[in-house]
Amino acid sequence: MGQLEAALQRCSSFSHIRQLHGHLIAAGLFQTLPSTRCKLVELCAVSPFGELAHALATFRQISRPATNDWNAVLRGLARGTDPLAAVSLFAAMARLVGAARDDALTCSFVLQACGRANALRETAQLHGRILRRGFAADFRLQTTLVDAYAKGADVSAAAKVFDEMPQQDVPTWNALINGFAAGSRPHDAVALFRRMAASPACPPDVVTILGALSACAQLGDLVEGESVRAYAREAGLEGNVRVRNALMDMYAKCGSVGGAVEVFRGTAAGDRSLVSWNTVIMALALHGHGARALKLFEEMSAVAGVRPDAVTYLAVLSGCNHAGWEVARGLRGRRHHADPPDVILWQTLLGACKTYGDVPLAERVSGELLAMGSRGDGDYVLLSNVYAAAERWGDVGRVRAAMAEQDVRKVPGFSFIQHPRWREIQRTLEEVRGKVRTLGYAPETAGNVLHDVLEEDKEEALWQHSERLRRAEEIRVVKNLRICGDCHAVAKLVSRAYGCVVVVRDRARFPPLRTRELLLRRLW
Repeated sequence: MGQLEAALQRCSSFSHIRQLHGHLIAAGLFQTLPSTRCKLVELCAVSPFGELAHALATFRQISRPATNDWNAVLRGLARGTDPLAAVSLFAAMARLVGAARDDALTCSFVLQACGRANALRETAQLHGRILRRGFAADFRLQTTLVDAYAKGADVSAAAKVFDEMPQQDVPTWNALINGFAAGSRPHDAVALFRRMAASPACPPDVVTILGALSACAQLGDLVEGESVRAYAREAGLEGNVRVRNALMDMYAKCGSVGGAVEVFRGTAAGDRSLVSWNTVIMALALHGHGARALKLFEEMSAVAGVRPDAVTYLAVLSGCNHAGWEVARGLRGRRHHADPPDVILWQTLLGACKTYGDVPLAERVSGELLAMGSRGDGDYVLLSNVYAAAERWGDVGRVRAAMAEQDVRKVPGFSFIQHPRWREIQRTLEEVRGKVRTLGYAPETAGNVLHDVLEEDKEEALWQHSERLRRAEEIRVVKNLRICGDCHAVAKLVSRAYGCVVVVRDRARFPPLRTRELLLRRLW
């Protein structure tokens, strides 16, 4: 037995595992040596040279699997490509009469699987079982439960478990911070980061910094983002390549493309990963710097010798598109060489129909999307917006009725406005309105506000758009919707009238507020 255990410890390839497995069966020891058998299953399931399929086959040969046997294979399934298989196997274990009982470790592996699969319902069910089985005090389980709820998008449940814990470690804090950041609650993520940073017992690590920077990027909060950067610098974490990549992303999404480039240039050439190059190229593209994005792409390939991937090409093409360049000359007359369009391509074309006011093409594209089975809220909203811009209100009503019939719900719009004196700004809107009128502003109400109100009320509604609340030295506005054409025009005129810096980020990019040509061609 001792020799077998030693041989298992020395295993370094799958062929060795198979040889030992065969020896155990030939010697009649497979069913009688539970610890050796369990180690064999574990090697197959989780070692770098193991095979999960062989682990499952080996597990099924066990006449009466012990708890450790179940745990070994559940651990492997939880890490595999189909984590829900672990949930299914655990359900079979719970139903099996006379089967070994699960323990806290079993529940931990299944919770990991639930988290990876975003299986919220199964997480809640397992939480109830943990309470019934008396495992609720297990610290490891509590941390895994916070992570599973957060990944399943129920951050309120994750926060409740977190608050009920007698103490938290760094992974627990990280699970909730990243859950808030990924769950559209970036304000809570930033607030929790501040709490953690003030707690000497659990100093933030790299994962914490990444979550906090992601939240700042969502908020477009440059001041808070630079505060997180200052903490990372003091903690000796700023040099980490993942932190530097996250810093570039934060600067780009907060409207400071110069900050993103500064971080990139300050990173040693040997430390720049493919993600680093992709992030800074995309930052330039988001801000409409097509020429600079293309130049950096050439530097990446020719000078640094970094091989681009699909994300790189997407960033470069986005930069060319936002700069108003024509990038597909070589594809003219070669439609038969192209891949058939997928849903995303049709949706992109539908968005272009809104930009150019092409109603017939929008209707055709909408039909193609329906034929492909697409039922996204954006498909309906884009078509409705095309009709609204053309003032075809009957068709707008028809699209909205179809949404109600299909139970398709539109994602609510929101804006984050960053300025300490925004109430004063709101009170000066009338002054701003007068000044921009002298510079030639005429409200663009078609397609931007409801049609069944008076024209003067339409203009009043436009002045309540968050992008108008921007009279200061520098104001940042973050939206999850595209900026409307009228707000785009006002932003440029306000910037001219008051000499202030205006930064607006919509769902797609940072619309240029200086380039007249792009404004006229509506390529933002």
